[in-house]
Amino acid sequence: MAAKLVVSHVWKRLGELQVLEDITLEVSEGEFVAIVGPSGCGKTTFVRLVHGLIPADQGEVRVNGKVIDRPGAQRGFVFQADSLLPWRNVWSNAFVGLEVNGWTTESHRESVSSLLKLVGLQGFERYYPRQLSGGMRQRVNLARALAVDPELLLMDEPFAALDAQTREIMQAELLRIWNSKRKTVLFVTHQIEEAVYLADRIIVLRHRPGRIKETISVDLPRPRSLEVKRTPQFTSHVDRIWKLIEEEVRDHSREEKQF
Repeated sequence: MAAKLVVSHVWKRLGELQVLEDITLEVSEGEFVAIVGPSGCGKTTFVRLVHGLIPADQGEVRVNGKVIDRPGAQRGFVFQADSLLPWRNVWSNAFVGLEVNGWTTESHRESVSSLLKLVGLQGFERYYPRQLSGGMRQRVNLARALAVDPELLLMDEPFAALDAQTREIMQAELLRIWNSKRKTVLFVTHQIEEAVYLADRIIVLRHRPGRIKETISVDLPRPRSLEVKRTPQFTSHVDRIWKLIEEEVRDHSREEKQF
């Protein structure tokens, strides 16, 4: 399968802090890849770099063979905070990315209405963000990112602010939408169970500076229901990843005690 995203020997420093060190990976067309690791390992920095929000100090990022040096419509971004515009209703919030790019034809408008139906918001088009639950707001956020029909969907802990029950529902909804659209996804999360449930592969980063510690293939069959979380195979994946991250946290703690 062809590589949609190619990251080659990327390094990034923020001030005096070396955040990322020699990151190299490929993500195939239609693949769902999750990134996990200890707090402070550079997960968010990495996904923002892939989007083009910040530049790499060394190395390069390519999407469809094109070097990324700035944000663009070919990469949709779903942030942890939904950042909806409070003066716009659900429909116009989902439409804003198309509007910014000058894509305002009738077919574009129809696509927004179709996406709102896909994410479960049909009938809420005229509601405003203040009238929505957290899960509903993130559904709008996802529809907005998908509206520009991105080549690559980047998601930075999009469900972190939700309660546990809503988070599980949104995970299942995301897989339903992904199965429909089959977008290439790079998904950052702190929650190991979420990564295993959603992803085809999981990239485990080392403690700062972020480097790839291990890449794990998730061989759980698709489509996946929430019941898969109660299987021994699922638990085995979760335990393996927790041990990898625990190693990093312990090693880092020992290093700090030496100073």
